Amino acid sequence: MACDLWLVPLVDVLCHSPDNPFAEELAAYDKALGDAGLPPVPVFGYMPGLSGDVAPVAAFDYDALHFLRRAYLLQISGLAVTPVDELGGDYEQLLEMFEPTAQQSHLVWHYDHAGAYVPVDFAHPLSNDELLEGGGPLGSSHGLLRELEAVAPALGIDPHNPPATPAPPARPTTLEEPAAPIPYEDNPFARERHVWLGLHAAATRSLGQGSMIVFS
Repeated sequence: MACDLWLVPLVDVLCHSPDNPFAEELAAYDKALGDAGLPPVPVFGYMPGLSGDVAPVAAFDYDALHFLRRAYLLQISGLAVTPVDELGGDYEQLLEMFEPTAQQSHLVWHYDHAGAYVPVDFAHPLSNDELLEGGGPLGSSHGLLRELEAVAPALGIDPHNPPATPAPPARPTTLEEPAAPIPYEDNPFARERHVWLGLHAAATRSLGQGSMIVFS
């Protein structure tokens, strides 16, 4: 199944608009952040070059996303990060064995088809009944970037000088359709690296531009 990542600029022309399509989500995120003693989702004043337009930043398939999550769990748990051809029982076992670790990870503990990362720094994903009934745990773009940088060396990536970011999707994809064909590089971690590059681009732009990252 296909997965798109979108950047939603947190600018006042969008967030303060009565037609803001993310108004309910942002209110839920602000409540979760406030309950945790954190500041609300930041809203920035309009500047030339920014708009309220929502734009895709990356695309990959869900299996590849789980490949990367598997690699992160292996590394953070002190186990050898090995490539695999398909997801098997070892990934489910990892999630069960290291569930507390998984639930503290911005990369791992996130709904596949919904939810968001916001440019607010907090240690672990936030969760409450309202979030779980909607988009799932709320992640931090800062936390996501830290975890991507941590797993990068195991995938042969220099996090401070990563390869070029793949092009964003030419059009939105639906949940049911397969991801567009991707010309993977010749590398045993090719799928993990492709997802890493997409998430890294989203996280760095989220922090640099003041945007939230949305899964679809």
